[in-house]
Amino acid sequence: MTTAQASEAATEKELPVGMDASMLDEYASQSKLLQEFVKIPTIGKAWIFNSKNENTSRVMVSVGQADLLANKRKRFLLNSHISKNASNNSVDFQWSPFPIEMSGVSAIVPSPSGKKLLLVRNSEDDSPTKLEVWGPCQLENEIHIAQSVHGSVYADEWFEGISWNQEETLVAYVAEEPPQPKPEFNDSGYKKADSSEKDCKSWKGKGDWEETWGETYSKKRIPALFVVNISSGEVRAVKGIPRTLSVGQVIWAPSSSYSLVFVAWSSDNGFQKTPGKLGIKYCYNRPCALYAVPDPFMEEAQKPSINVSKVDTAPTIKLTSDLNSAFFPRFSLGHTSQLWGLLLYSPDGKYLVFISAKSAVDSGAHNATNSMHKIDWPADGKLKDLSVADVVPIVMCPQDGCFPGLYCSGILRNPWLSDGQTMILSSVWGSKEVILSVNVVSCEVSRVTPQDSDYSWNILALDKDNILAVSSSLITVPQMFYGSEVCPTGKSSQWQWQEISTPFLNPSDKISAILTDHKFSILKVPINNASDKLTDGSLGFGEEALQSLPGNIGSQDVNDVLTALDFVIKKGLIDASKVAVVGGSHGGFLTTHLIGQAPGTFLAAAARNPVCNLSLMVGTTDIPDWCFVEIYGKEGKNYYSESPSVDSICQFLQKSPISHISKVITPTIFLLGAQDLRVPVSNGLQCICNNRLNQPSFPLRRPQSDFESFLNIGVWFKKHLSR
Repeated sequence: MTTAQASEAATEKELPVGMDASMLDEYASQSKLLQEFVKIPTIGKAWIFNSKNENTSRVMVSVGQADLLANKRKRFLLNSHISKNASNNSVDFQWSPFPIEMSGVSAIVPSPSGKKLLLVRNSEDDSPTKLEVWGPCQLENEIHIAQSVHGSVYADEWFEGISWNQEETLVAYVAEEPPQPKPEFNDSGYKKADSSEKDCKSWKGKGDWEETWGETYSKKRIPALFVVNISSGEVRAVKGIPRTLSVGQVIWAPSSSYSLVFVAWSSDNGFQKTPGKLGIKYCYNRPCALYAVPDPFMEEAQKPSINVSKVDTAPTIKLTSDLNSAFFPRFSLGHTSQLWGLLLYSPDGKYLVFISAKSAVDSGAHNATNSMHKIDWPADGKLKDLSVADVVPIVMCPQDGCFPGLYCSGILRNPWLSDGQTMILSSVWGSKEVILSVNVVSCEVSRVTPQDSDYSWNILALDKDNILAVSSSLITVPQMFYGSEVCPTGKSSQWQWQEISTPFLNPSDKISAILTDHKFSILKVPINNASDKLTDGSLGFGEEALQSLPGNIGSQDVNDVLTALDFVIKKGLIDASKVAVVGGSHGGFLTTHLIGQAPGTFLAAAARNPVCNLSLMVGTTDIPDWCFVEIYGKEGKNYYSESPSVDSICQFLQKSPISHISKVITPTIFLLGAQDLRVPVSNGLQCICNNRLNQPSFPLRRPQSDFESFLNIGVWFKKHLSR
């Protein structure tokens, strides 16, 4: 063997599995490019604090940025002074020179006045949870809460509920219940409670197995409700809530002995009236309701009788008995007051407004068109005979350009304009996000963001009657805008939007050049035959379109994609010989269907955690009900069983991409999460084992995993599309 041959052999030996020498330079090049994209910060939440001077206010913005080396996301706070010029509707943001890093912080919750800031620091082990209360210049109190009181505070979008009372003396929040007792053993067998502590070689068993809410919640205990006095540090659990209820989204109610309103999901609401918990992440079809309960710090004389409103054994009252879904509760805006020179808007409790996903619960679809409702909150605080009124109904089939219905994934803590009855929120409209105004009295819905914009818009905060928002698209980085309402003579209300300069560094020249070189637009794909029904099956197009997909997966969605692809090819917008396809989860399901049903159409494919075999998934996923609904449509709820029939198993298999695997000729890379409970890794592995053209990779949901995942996709596409 020559020296050159020996060197080449050594190089080949050192290459990672699945990589050849020709790919090394491509990985290095695309890795540098991807790192430039990773540096771009993301804009999260924002809070605006008003002053008695109408022309000034201040804003605090939460910013995130991936830290690849630490494999975490860093979070920063940016502060700015806002100056408004009423004569020309201009606004000036004067940003502080440096951000403040929030290392180890799980949640940031300013008080209503903005004079106090609550930071939640959840522990990653058995150490206490920390609640820090900050004042304008110093740490006012640090509260350590032992595991025996409760575990980590919930800070996710489902169960998260951290709410200051208006007096800024108490904070209500949702946290893991304290650990339940476990059986203990020693070398003599089971250890009784009165056994000596001197027994050696003892260990604790796991105890009874208890269901969780699936993906991301598999290691978390039941969410329960607590209130802390921020001065004394005393924490009290809210009593009277059944353990079958998982609590979330708590807010303070004005003028009521029942001072806490919250959302709860019951573990008794399984399919076909069987107790059980199914995966809840991204699943709006889980039944839930609004409840009210007294504040545990309330004086005994102020507490309501336990038999109020037909409640015999507990003080908890169910507020939405006639609805199977109610969440995101918000009280309408009331009077203004001043505290420490700041202008406060207090909830008057005239209306309790909330969102419902009744259509999703009824149909079994994970997400569907929402509706909005309100309850006239009694001034005397006596919660009985409450009636629920509709504000925004479900839209079945919208006319072109008209409001398609409500698709709401979150609402600001204070979403109200100063009239106290107009709510501002983000929703999906067609293929993008928009900002809407909803008058909860007149029930009028209007679009606030520009009609001609193809960008997506998301609300960050309200500045009195002005809006701070973030806008982005496929070819632009996130950018902040400030919206002001203008009323031209003879016309309806319109909004003027001003781009806000931020202290963020501009993207590198290379990133800017790439983004500038690309264009995008949202196209409407025409239906050639009036008898054909091309439906999106996604949010933002009305309930009829959305509900047409369950029961028709693997055919309707595949045909929609191929029809759209044929449309852009005929318009000359893309090269038909260089088309790739990528998707994750259900998008991965569609990706693997497409390469099987349309062999030769796609030059390369990438599937991230794809659903490949429903007959395998139904017994291993945290959402087995989804498999039935996808196959049988609305009737799937009636077919649902933990032991599916042979006929159902056959249906699962026939509707799955695995049934077309023998026809696949497209080189495909699979990116699988080894600990994914939603789409277990076995689904993708089965496709890989049956199709040796595929190359697997196994990322998790962290910055390094995302980086590796998209780097592999980029190199894979470059390799096959460059041929």
